[in-house]
Amino acid sequence: MKLSVIIVSYKVRFYLEQCLMAVQKAIKDVDAEIYVVDNHSDDGTVEYIGSRFPDVNLICSNHNHGFSRANNIAIRQCKGEYVLLLNPDTIVGERTIKDVLEFMDAHPKAGGAGIKMLNVDGTKAMESRRGVPTVSTSFYKMSGLCALRPQSRRFGRYYMGYLPWDRASQIDIISGAFCMLRRSALDKVGLLDEDFFMYGEDIDLSYRLLKGGYENWYIPATMLHYKGESAHKSSFRYVHVFYNAMLIFFRKHYGNKAAFVSLPIKAAIVVKATITLVKMQMSSIKKSLGFFLPNTGSYAHYVFIGTRESMERCQAICRRRGIEAEFVEGTEQTLPEGHSSMQLSDTERINVVYDTEAYSYDSIFRIFQAHSKPNVSIGTYSPKTNIIITDKENII
Repeated sequence: MKLSVIIVSYKVRFYLEQCLMAVQKAIKDVDAEIYVVDNHSDDGTVEYIGSRFPDVNLICSNHNHGFSRANNIAIRQCKGEYVLLLNPDTIVGERTIKDVLEFMDAHPKAGGAGIKMLNVDGTKAMESRRGVPTVSTSFYKMSGLCALRPQSRRFGRYYMGYLPWDRASQIDIISGAFCMLRRSALDKVGLLDEDFFMYGEDIDLSYRLLKGGYENWYIPATMLHYKGESAHKSSFRYVHVFYNAMLIFFRKHYGNKAAFVSLPIKAAIVVKATITLVKMQMSSIKKSLGFFLPNTGSYAHYVFIGTRESMERCQAICRRRGIEAEFVEGTEQTLPEGHSSMQLSDTERINVVYDTEAYSYDSIFRIFQAHSKPNVSIGTYSPKTNIIITDKENII
């Protein structure tokens, strides 16, 4: 078997459904299997996915095992020459998986590969390429020098911002959101380290691949990552889990040097947690004093683009849900530039929702990349599910 796709899920059944539908398109004509490991969701994920995707190997955990252990459970069962670890809140383009497989076949030294991840506004996610978090690289990241000099080979090493986006390049760290792995390389360097519950396991595995003599690559194939780190960076949980994962990595790979960096990392946890607390309290105070209007930042304007039948169904959903929206009839053939040909507000938050039967995912990504605006986000509507999906909500 050529490929095993493994998706670990926890309480994201509609994102997972969309992810699986995209994967099925992307692996057409590929000898592949799909595993979903559900980490004990209590939202009906298992029943929902099981009834709609009978060909998916669905593993129902009795506990939330975390990302590493859940992936390892499926890796031990799967049969693919390549293993793709994929987040459930992603959409892969129709050509993405095949392009990466072709690259891996042509580069036998490649132990793993990642791709160009898009944020919901169509901009490129910096996490697509990363460097090994050495002491200096980590300091530049935590001190803000990386953000100030993102394209510097010295200060911007954490996100390797000096690399081109439009061609394949060797990188250090592959994101766990899309991580294509050569099975023989996994057999040599070992599976994911289960000491990492969430975050850091991709850094550790990528580093072990490099130490094992393999190459890690960035491929300019595309996918959308709906949530990722950006959804959690304002929470205490993210701060503690992410930076504690860094401590685990340093202790494992830098030995005695770990003591040298553990104190500043712990200090960073305290500082960032304090900043998060202050921001949350200030936001709460402003809202209680009426500085925010009830609808400011809470509601988005919707623009739907698709076939006439899909637009009629979306109108029915919006009437039922009390959503104000525009509806534009169009397809890849009749309206190839999609929403970019429309006059959209520069200040109002807008979700542009594409009919996925009228536009391919690759076309949607192309349009958003070419015309990205910070206030305009990607949304999708599938006639097969009759569900509208955005980064903020799922509408049925």
